[in-house]
Amino acid sequence: MRIAWAIQLVEGTGEIFHFAGDGKVMSKDRLQSDLCAEKLKALGEPIRLRIIDLLRDGERAVSDIAEQLEEEVVNVSHHLGILYHAKLVTKRKEGRFVVYNLHPEVSAVSKAGKQHLDFGCCRLEVPDK
Repeated sequence: MRIAWAIQLVEGTGEIFHFAGDGKVMSKDRLQSDLCAEKLKALGEPIRLRIIDLLRDGERAVSDIAEQLEEEVVNVSHHLGILYHAKLVTKRKEGRFVVYNLHPEVSAVSKAGKQHLDFGCCRLEVPDK
């Protein structure tokens, strides 16, 4: 019986190696496929892309996002939860409101001055506003 397990290296590149029960490397996942797929899946709904686009301008409360998108608060809250669990946004309490922002590791600006979303495995270039 072969037993396989995965470890993620903390230092270095952060690559994931899959080992067989005998300790030999079976494969090396340089893309961190599981993590990348989770982030891309979270972006798989148009409303979530619209939320990300709004948050590029700075943090916003759930009710503000819902108003801007002309969506129900409960619907926006659901989609923000998915983005939060995929580590694409952060949240904090401000009084009785929950305020969301793009995760600092996701939003970046390239050397050419273009804004993009960096997922570690791939980047999504964002059009200028």
